[in-house]
Amino acid sequence: MVIHSKTTKGMAKEWAVEAKGLVKTFGNNRAVDGVDLQVKAGSIYGVLGPNGAGKTTTIRMLATLLRPDSGSAQIFGHDVAKEAQIVRQLIGVTGQYASVDESLSATENLVIFSRLLGLGRGEAKRKAVELLEEFGLSEAAKRPLKEFSGGMRRRLDLAASLISQPPLIFLDEPTTGLDPRTRSQMWDTIRRLVKTGSTVLLTTQYLDEADQLADRVAVIDHGRVVAEGTVNELKASVGTSSLHLNIEDPGNLAQAKRIIEEVLGTKAGITAEAGTITAPMANADSVTDLLLALRGAGIPLSEFSVQKPTLDEVFLTITGQDKVSVKTSEEAGATKKEVAIG
Repeated sequence: MVIHSKTTKGMAKEWAVEAKGLVKTFGNNRAVDGVDLQVKAGSIYGVLGPNGAGKTTTIRMLATLLRPDSGSAQIFGHDVAKEAQIVRQLIGVTGQYASVDESLSATENLVIFSRLLGLGRGEAKRKAVELLEEFGLSEAAKRPLKEFSGGMRRRLDLAASLISQPPLIFLDEPTTGLDPRTRSQMWDTIRRLVKTGSTVLLTTQYLDEADQLADRVAVIDHGRVVAEGTVNELKASVGTSSLHLNIEDPGNLAQAKRIIEEVLGTKAGITAEAGTITAPMANADSVTDLLLALRGAGIPLSEFSVQKPTLDEVFLTITGQDKVSVKTSEEAGATKKEVAIG
C-alpha cells in the first residue's frame, strides 16, 4: 500500500517520529501498551520483536491508519490525530501489496500510481522502468500481477512507495519471504534512501536485518518497548561476552541450564538447534567455575565457545523468554537459514 507523499515546509525537524504512551486495544487484547519512540531524522530505526508483539499496530497508528486509544504521536512535529492529512503527505508505507488491478502489468500499475502522485505521462513511464530495473523486475515488467510470487509483489510494493520519495518511509517487515540475494539488494536500497534524504522506520523479525541496517533499535514485547538503543549498546547491556555450549546428552539440557544460570547469575536460553545453550557472560573468569560445576554434575560437553553477544542473546536476556528460532526463506529456492525471533 502506498500513501501519497511529498515534501513540505519545516523538514528541518530533528525528530522524524516522536511517540509518547501510545495505546491500542482490540477487545481484551492490549496490542500496544504505552509505547514511546523517538526516531531521529535521516536515520534507520529498527523495531524488533516476535509476531504479535505490537510492531505493526504501532506502525499503523504512526501512519494514521489506526487511531490511538490514548497517547500521542508526531511526524516531523505534526500530530498524527489532529493533522492526519499533513502527516500523510510526509510518509510512505509498505507492507501490503501495491496494485491497482491484478490483471494489469507491473509497469502499468506503477504508471498509474505515478500519475496519481502527479507525475506526467512520460515521467511516469520513465520512473516505472527505472524502479523495475532497480528491484530486479524488468523481465517481469509486462506480466500481470496475478502471476507474481510473494517476493516479487513485496519488491513491487517497495518500488511503488519510492515513486515520490517521501521524507519518512515505514517498512513493515519488508524482506520477509525474500531470498538472500534479493534481501541484500533491498538492504542496499534502504541505505540509499537514507543517503538521499529519507528517514526509514522498519519493523523486522530478523535479527541480522536489524544488526545490518538500524542506527537504533527498539525491542518490543507484549506491546511494550522493553529496550532501546544502538545495536552495540544493546549488546553491551547483556555483558561483554556470550557463552555457547553444546550438551552431549540432550537429556541434560534442563539441568545444565539451571547450573549455568546459578554460576553466571544470568538468564540462559536453549536455542532452536538441539543441544545448544547460550548465555550472556559479564566475567570471563567465571568460565572455570562453570566448567567445574558441569563436570561435578556429570554433564559432558561436545562443544564450548565464548563469543561477542548477538541480538538473539539480547532479546532472550531482556524478555526472559526462549524465543530464538530459525526461519528458512523458501522464496526462489533459497536454502539459507536466517535467525529470527518468533
